[in-house]
Amino acid sequence: MPTKGTRNLFSHHHSKSPSSSIPSPSHTRSSPYHSHTRPSSPLHLSSESLLDGTIATAESIITKWDPDSSSYSKITSLFYENRREAREFLQSVRELQQSMHSYVNHNSSSQKLVHAQTLMQTAMKRLQKEFYQILATNRDQLDPESVSDCSSTGTRSTLSDYEDDVGSEDEIQIAGNSIQEVERGASMAVADLRAIADCMISSGYGKECAKIYKIMRKSIVDEGIYRLGFQQMSSKHIQKMDWEVLEHKIKNWVNVSKIAVKTLFYSERILCDYVFTTSNTIKESCFSDIAKDAATHLFAFPEAVAKCKKSPEKLFRFLDLYNTISDLWPYIEFIFSYESTSTIKTQAINSLIKLGDGIRTMLAEFESAMQKDSTRSPIPGGGLHPLTRYAMNYLCFLGDYKQVLEDIFADYPLKVQHPMPETMLQNSLTTENLLAAISTRLEWLISVLLCKLDGKSKLYKDVGLLYLFLANNLQHVVSKVRSCDLRHILGADWISKHESKVRQYVAYYERMAWIKVASTLPQNPTAEMAPKMVKEHFREFNSAFEATYRSQSSWVVLDGKLRDEIKVSVGKKIVPVYRAFYEKNRVLLRGDRRNFVRFAPEDLENYLSDLFHGNEISGSGSVSVSSSHLQGST
Repeated sequence: MPTKGTRNLFSHHHSKSPSSSIPSPSHTRSSPYHSHTRPSSPLHLSSESLLDGTIATAESIITKWDPDSSSYSKITSLFYENRREAREFLQSVRELQQSMHSYVNHNSSSQKLVHAQTLMQTAMKRLQKEFYQILATNRDQLDPESVSDCSSTGTRSTLSDYEDDVGSEDEIQIAGNSIQEVERGASMAVADLRAIADCMISSGYGKECAKIYKIMRKSIVDEGIYRLGFQQMSSKHIQKMDWEVLEHKIKNWVNVSKIAVKTLFYSERILCDYVFTTSNTIKESCFSDIAKDAATHLFAFPEAVAKCKKSPEKLFRFLDLYNTISDLWPYIEFIFSYESTSTIKTQAINSLIKLGDGIRTMLAEFESAMQKDSTRSPIPGGGLHPLTRYAMNYLCFLGDYKQVLEDIFADYPLKVQHPMPETMLQNSLTTENLLAAISTRLEWLISVLLCKLDGKSKLYKDVGLLYLFLANNLQHVVSKVRSCDLRHILGADWISKHESKVRQYVAYYERMAWIKVASTLPQNPTAEMAPKMVKEHFREFNSAFEATYRSQSSWVVLDGKLRDEIKVSVGKKIVPVYRAFYEKNRVLLRGDRRNFVRFAPEDLENYLSDLFHGNEISGSGSVSVSSSHLQGST
C-alpha cells in the first residue's frame, strides 16, 4: 500500500434529507395520497385556497412547456429560450410541491390534489427532457478539461440566477464552494443541471434524474478512456504478448493513467458532487456507476503485467507502473472514497502488491546474474569489463527510483545469500546496517560486482595488468556513482573510500609493472662508478624499458584524468633518476654513447606520454550487453 501522505480532495457537506420530499414517483403515480377524508377546518380551507392559487400559477407555465402539448415545446429548450422563465418554472414546481405537502394532511383524496400531482408529473417530464438536452448539447463544454480547470469568477455569477431556488445562506455558500471547481465555459450548463437535479430530487424524482445522468456521463468516461488510448485486455492476452509490444503498452498506460485519474475521474467526481449536492445517496450511486468499470479495468492492467515472466531488463517498466500508482494514490484514495467504489482502491493496492513482489524477484535475479557470469576471457589491455558497464548502467537507473524502492523493500531486510571475501566488505556492510534501506541494498549489489571483478582479474598473468584492470573498472564504478543519483544514496564517504581504493590499485600497478625498470638504475644516480658499471646500467635499463614499454603499449586507462595521473606518477619515479644518471655520465661515455645510451630523458617522457591508449575500440567503445550475458554465456 502506498506510504506517501494523503490529503482530502473533497469537502463533504450535509445534504438535505430525502425524507422531506413527497413519496416516491412510483407511489404517487399509482395511488396518489390515499387516506380518509378529514372534516373542513379554517386551516383546511387555508391550505385548499393556497393549493388552488398554486395550481393556477403552476398550471399556466407547466402546461406551456408540456412536451406533449405543442410541437414548439418539443423542439426547443426552456433553459435556452428564456432563463427567467426557467427560474419561474422551477419556483412554481417548488411551490406546488410545498402546497401539496401542506394539503395532503387534510384531504388526501381531493381531486385538486390529483390534478396537482398530474401537473407535477408533467413538470418532471419536462425537466427530464431539459436535463437530457443540457447534458447532450453541452457534451463538449462538460468535457473533463473544462470541468477540472477551475474558475471561481465566472461561475459565481451564474449561481446567482438560482440563489432564490437554493435556499438558505449556508446552502448558497455550499453551492458556491462546489461550483468554483467548474470551468467558466461550462458554468451555465452545470448550474442548470444542478437546479434541475435539486428540483427533481426534492419532488421525489431523483431516480429518474440519476438514470439520465448515468447514461450520458458513463458514455463520456468510457469514450474518454478509449480516446486516451487504453483498451481493456484480458490477463492471459497480456501475458502472451511479446515484451516489445507490452513495453509499449506499459509506457502508454503510464501516460493514460495520469490523465485519466487527475482529469477524467477527478473532474467527473467534481461535477457529480456539485450536480447532486442535495443527495449523498444519488451522488454516490451516479459516480460509482459512471466510473467503476473504467477505473477497475484501468488499474487491473498493472496486476496483469506483474504476472508476466520476470527478467532483470523488465524491472524498470515494473518500477514505472508502481511509481505511477504510488504517485496517483492521494487522488485515487479520495476520488474513490465512497464505499461503493472501494473495490477500485483495492484493485490499485493489489496491483502495487503484485508489482512489488515482481520487482523484488527481478532485483534478486539481477544479483544472481552477476554472480553467475562465467566469461573466462580477460579483457584486452585491462580495459572495462562488459559486466561493469552493464551493471553500473543498471544500478544508476535504479538510483532514479530511490523512493519507490524504499517503499517496496521497507519490510524486506537484505539477506546476504552469497558469502564474499572480507576484503571486499571491509567497513561497508556490517551486521548493524543490514537493514531494508535501499542504500544498503545498492551498496551490496556494487560489492557483488566488485567481488566478481576481483575474481576476473585473476585471469591476467601479468600482475601489473591485473591491478590496472581493477583500477580501470573501479574508477568506472566511482565515476558512474558520481554522475547519477547514486552519489546521494551512497554518500560522500563511500565515494571517498573507493577513490582511495583506486589509488591503491594504481600504486600496486606502478610497483609491479615498473619495478624491473626502476631496479636497473643505481640508488644514487650521481655517485662515481667505473665506466664498465655505467655501461651495464644503461644496457639493463634499455632492455627493461623497451620490454616494459612494448608489453604496455596495448594496455589502456579509460579515464582521461586517471591516465594523466598515472603517466605523471610513473614519470616521477623513472625520469628524474634517469636524468641525473644520464647527466652525470654523458661526458664519461662520449663517443660510445650511441652504443649504450638509446634514450635521452626527453625520449622517456615522450614514450610515457604515448602509453595507456591501447586499443580504444575494444576498451572504451560502446558495448551492448544483453541479459543473456549476465546469465552466464561463455
